[in-house]
Amino acid sequence: MLKRSLAVLGAVVMAALFAVAPASAQRTKLTLYTALENDQLGPFKQAIEAAVPEVEVVWVRDSTGVITARFLAEKGNPRADVILGLAVTSLIAFEKMGLMETYEPKGADRLKAEYRDGRPPYTWTGMDAYLSVVCFNTAEGGKANVKAPVSWKDLTNPAFKGKLVMPHPASSGTGYLTVAAWIQIMGEAEAWKFMDALHENIAVYTHSGSAPCVQAAKGERMAGIGFDMRGAREKTQGAPIDIILPKEGAGWDMEATGIVKGTKNLALAKKVADWGATKGASELYSKYYALVADPNVHNTPPNYPANAEKAMVKNDFAWMAENRDRILTEWSKRYESKAAPKN
Repeated sequence: MLKRSLAVLGAVVMAALFAVAPASAQRTKLTLYTALENDQLGPFKQAIEAAVPEVEVVWVRDSTGVITARFLAEKGNPRADVILGLAVTSLIAFEKMGLMETYEPKGADRLKAEYRDGRPPYTWTGMDAYLSVVCFNTAEGGKANVKAPVSWKDLTNPAFKGKLVMPHPASSGTGYLTVAAWIQIMGEAEAWKFMDALHENIAVYTHSGSAPCVQAAKGERMAGIGFDMRGAREKTQGAPIDIILPKEGAGWDMEATGIVKGTKNLALAKKVADWGATKGASELYSKYYALVADPNVHNTPPNYPANAEKAMVKNDFAWMAENRDRILTEWSKRYESKAAPKN
């Protein structure tokens, strides 16, 4: 009797294994290059694999500048199948080099116009947008009798000397969108003059777009030039900070998705791109960003700055992509001395 029970049990286990094995064997590893935050990788992987069960997502994740540099270094032999969650300015640069597949995802025509590639060939689709803000520690400002800034140029006030931090534009997408916005707002000559004065007050240029608002929130710096969502999160957690949209306007960029040209998994990559244009995908994006592609998805987080979309400067993404190397070279020549050490 015992032998028969064990035999039946063994048969059930083997049947279950055989039932699972084919499903597992059919999954194809898809390599996605991304600058998503680490805490987003799990939820995004789960959502993509649920929508495209034939796929096993393999992330390669780093900051915007590092992922961009890595992808370009591999352009002779691309290792990614899909770019998902990287600054659109990087994807536009890749497109100009012929590194992106032409593909418009199903349903992309329902998305906000600014989140769709408006110049043929169609290679990228926007996911979410983020913009630059000033996180000002009101407690530290009060101690030093310093008023909250209302304009970018207020940050050149000598009272901020050594008490201001911003992201390194070669490492951080937030850093580059901020510098690019200053040039577009002020004009090239005036912007570099402004950045020279700003540099006098900078304590350090971080390699993370999140770090400046975090440091300001902790009182380590009086103010940090960072991005909207991190500022809102820190304030919601109780930090004594004001999140300021300077009166000249805020620089912004968006995360986008595109398919790498030459991928051996094109059909599956298209399915992932299709998922990225769905309302469900925008609902996931909205857990991390207030501004997303689908016009029917709204989720304003606590303490998010009012009128953020109205504050966004008129951005020329093509110009940002075309001039990125030139701007970063000039920026590094002038200001690299205060860059944080790289890990």
